[in-house]
Order: sequence, then C-alpha cells, then structure tokens
Amino acid sequence: MTAYGASLAGGLLIGLSAALLLVLNGRVAGISGIVGRLAQGIQLPVNLAFVLGLICGPLIYRAAFGHWPEATITSSPALLMAGGLLVGFGSRMGSGCTSGHGVVGLARLSPRSMVAVATFLGAAIVIVGIMRAIGS
Repeated sequence: MTAYGASLAGGLLIGLSAALLLVLNGRVAGISGIVGRLAQGIQLPVNLAFVLGLICGPLIYRAAFGHWPEATITSSPALLMAGGLLVGFGSRMGSGCTSGHGVVGLARLSPRSMVAVATFLGAAIVIVGIMRAIGS
C-alpha cells in the first residue's frame, strides 16, 4: 500500500458511512450531534453503533495491516484538554462540528457549512501561526 493508501481508504469509509447515515437514517454524520444524542438516549442503537464503529477503527486497522496506526502527539496534556474544551464549545456554538459541516454540509452545498468550514480553517491557520511564533 502506498504512503497515502490508508488515509485514502479511511476517507472513503468516512464518506461512505456519512452517506449511508444520511440516506438510510436522514441524519447528518456530525460526531458532536451523534454523541450528544447518544448521551440523551435518542436513537440509541444507531448512535451507539456509529460511535462503536469509530472506536473500533484502530482495531480494524491493526487487523488489516498488522500494526497500530501511527499517531504522534507533541502537545502537553493541558493544551490538549484546553483545545478539546474549545472545540466542544465551538461545535455547540456553531451548531455542528467539523465532521458534520465539513463532510456532509459541504457535500450538500450548505451555505452555513461553507461559512463554518471557512471559519474552522481560518481559525486553525491563525492559531498554528501563533503557536509557531511563540515556539509551542
């Protein structure tokens, strides 16, 4: 498999799962919404299956390729927690997360999702620039 094969396969599977969830269940595959509905007990089997599928992804990868997917985390735990809280707050404020707006919303040509994704990417570019400038 090429250097990008696993990423390509993952992207195709994300697109397929998002399309199937939309066509078969009428729901957008936004992780924040799915986890929120799961926590509230709404559509429990579908939401639980989707979340378990995400959790089992690395196990399936290991079974297919014989090793764990590589992930390098260089940030401190405090910075990761702060980032997670900000992403959670932002996804509630923006009525969706990057997966819902970026994967499904853009495919549906949703103007709200186009603005949301432009905001996500713009903010990410600015924050990376700041972090690099201060040496973190």
